[in-house]
Amino acid sequence: MILPITKEPNPLLHKVSKNLTLEEINSPTTKEFVVNLIETMYAKDGVGIASVQVGNPIQLCVIAKDFTPDKKADLILINPTFVKASILREWAEEGCLSVPNVYGSVRRYKKIKVSALSMKGEKIEFVATEFFARIIQHEIDHLNGILFIEKAKRLHTFEKEKI
Repeated sequence: MILPITKEPNPLLHKVSKNLTLEEINSPTTKEFVVNLIETMYAKDGVGIASVQVGNPIQLCVIAKDFTPDKKADLILINPTFVKASILREWAEEGCLSVPNVYGSVRRYKKIKVSALSMKGEKIEFVATEFFARIIQHEIDHLNGILFIEKAKRLHTFEKEKI
């Protein structure tokens, strides 16, 4: 089921989402929610999506499989955190499903170390680089109540042409 996207200026987007317990991770409700979240991400042409973007303020986000290193499965991150794995940062243009038609340049770490839980509640750790790292940082920002427009420079709008 495709879920409605929560859009700025909804105050929910500016609050820190709550961590999930092992019991909550293993619940049928969470499993069904993840299926719907993934379907919503693809329906809206997203490369990643955070649960708060569909009005559910829990520490869960998904990265589309085409943007993961193995490109075989969507990456589900629960209670994710990251630390920089390099001091190198890079500016690049970003957009967001929750801030439609607005884009801006955001400076992010090029290499990060990510810690999270999987859908089985198991701890996962990995290093992410380049665009993959950028997506993860953007989604974790969402879970911490931060929108890209709060970090971006040179904000501008872009309307897709109606055909």
